[in-house]
Amino acid sequence: MSKAVIIDDEAQIRRLLRMVLEARGYEVSEAADGTAGLQEIAFHRPDVVLLDLGLPGLGGIEVLKRLREWSEVPVLILSVRDQEAVKVEALEHGADDYVTKPFGTAELLARLTVIQRRRFTRQNPHISSGPLTLDLLHHEATLHGETLKLTPIEFSLLKVLAEHAGRIITQSQIIRQIWPTQASDASEGLRVHISHLRRKLGPTGPRLINEPGIGYRLVEE
Repeated sequence: MSKAVIIDDEAQIRRLLRMVLEARGYEVSEAADGTAGLQEIAFHRPDVVLLDLGLPGLGGIEVLKRLREWSEVPVLILSVRDQEAVKVEALEHGADDYVTKPFGTAELLARLTVIQRRRFTRQNPHISSGPLTLDLLHHEATLHGETLKLTPIEFSLLKVLAEHAGRIITQSQIIRQIWPTQASDASEGLRVHISHLRRKLGPTGPRLINEPGIGYRLVEE
């Protein structure tokens, strides 16, 4: 059984989330503030965390910062704050996805499923995302079994996105990994390479979704 921790100061939201998650088979724990939330995570070792940003005392961003010092558990932000800068800040500090309140339960469950599918590749030289497979050892990519002709930068970019398929990766996170010695002015080059990748993946490959003002996510078809 998958385990979830809900950290939200609104009792009604916690009740709603508990109902939805328990109906899906989750074992649910909850907390009304950030400090108690971190304690719940440390004790229960959940498979996913649902985190509000506007918490009393220890705020959601600070919870993220402290959590990422010792855990890589997937975190879904649920917040009324819909400003791009707030979303980017949460993602930069380790959130896996961001859903704005009010939200639909179908979308919520779909986002949870996606972020829990994250593939870690430390022991695996291959990454798969739908019909797309990346061979990290030989720097080769195939789509439906056919080799994709990618430049080294395109391969590196696709690797970053495929490693976290379904998760929003901010522009600055991508730039730091692909062009570590360059500043944020690499954003125009990033857009060009994204455009080239979209063309090469075509209509039958995973989609590269632009989250305006935030970054990109690779979505399996």
